[in-house]
Amino acid sequence: MQLGASDEGNDPKSYTTRQAFDLLAEGFGPGFNGPLLLAAAVGGPTTATSIQGLVRAVKADPGVAYASPVQLNPARNAAVVTVIPRSAPQASATADLVHRIRGQISSRGLAVHVGGETAIAVDGSGQMGQRLPWMVTAVVLLSFLLLMTLFRSVIVALKAVVMNLLSIGAAYGAVVAIFQWGWLQNIFGVSAGPIEFWMPMLMFTVLFGLSMDYEVFLLSRIREEYLLSGNNSEAVSGGLADTARVITAAAAIMVCVFLSFALVDLRVVKLLGVGLAIAIFVDASVVRMVLVPSVMQLLGDANWWMPGWLQKLVPHISPGSAAPVRGAVPHVVYPGPR
Repeated sequence: MQLGASDEGNDPKSYTTRQAFDLLAEGFGPGFNGPLLLAAAVGGPTTATSIQGLVRAVKADPGVAYASPVQLNPARNAAVVTVIPRSAPQASATADLVHRIRGQISSRGLAVHVGGETAIAVDGSGQMGQRLPWMVTAVVLLSFLLLMTLFRSVIVALKAVVMNLLSIGAAYGAVVAIFQWGWLQNIFGVSAGPIEFWMPMLMFTVLFGLSMDYEVFLLSRIREEYLLSGNNSEAVSGGLADTARVITAAAAIMVCVFLSFALVDLRVVKLLGVGLAIAIFVDASVVRMVLVPSVMQLLGDANWWMPGWLQKLVPHISPGSAAPVRGAVPHVVYPGPR
């Protein structure tokens, strides 16, 4: 997944913003639409002379098309330089150029900062790419602990977490195929480009929450049946039969809502809507209705295994207000889509 930020080059060709973007790129080069701004506070080792030396080194970089002379303010305590890359703002070569310029600044010990929309996208992509694994780990760990406490089972909690990651991974894959590689781009009316750097984190949190809703609803019913009958096969089939229509209906509503986002011309809105719709469809149809019951059927009574020492440590929390009674209406509260 190539993280970045979309720009006017991803707008529909009928938009004047896209036409202006293309004309500027044609007349002045692709990098003209994403200039870099070097800003410095003059003082100490960062003098006008040292900044001029930096500009000469930047001009010699093969990825630079143009670098303006150093511009000082009237007080001569601040300086700015505009750098035009040879590559487009979304190109990986432009991100590499930003890192090379910062390397030049660091090696010279200067207090010069690289800014501009292109640099912001590079920084945002780097930050999100570094922190996303930590966020995923924290959410997955907390979800595992909550499900293990709720259903008194290590296997059920581990399976739920893995299945949720599967549906989210499928959504990421579909988003990359459509919006980054350009598959089916004529159908969705989008152009290939990077994935918005904030999108993976937003999609993960929203989809994990929705997946957990369906998971808790299904597992609560299966566990009630198991506590009543003690038969894992009957519990899985009975729980699935009781909840399948509700989960399918709720998921269908969410899929239709998110797919409606694809009717909007903005690429960012399309990306969010299509990604969420695909993830919910895969989660409700393939994961929740096929894989989860199949795995639980194969595992049998091992689904409800939990070590004795862990039983003593984990507090008792019931998804219902009372123990299930044969013939009574199960006390399962479906939280519904958020």
